[in-house]
Amino acid sequence: MTGSASLPEIPRDNNEGVLELNKDLETMIENVENISVQVTWMAYDLVALRTSPELGSSLQKLEEAYRRCRAAVFGVQQPEKAEVLDPTAAAHI
Repeated sequence: MTGSASLPEIPRDNNEGVLELNKDLETMIENVENISVQVTWMAYDLVALRTSPELGSSLQKLEEAYRRCRAAVFGVQQPEKAEVLDPTAAAHI
């Protein structure tokens, strides 16, 4: 391959470079693991909402109660929520 000839060669005796590379690889692996966990929870939530549509309305009521309680405790009006997932909309996906 002509493209492989243009790649710089990594010095074999550079321990600092190898340690830095290992550290970078560990960081990337950790990031991928975190993303994987987030995707797994998203899939779990989707299955839970499709299995039990009333769960969405229960969560919405719980969020509203939390906002009222927080406003009462801190004496500050909380901003309105952006949007809550409609459990019936998930069934049409």
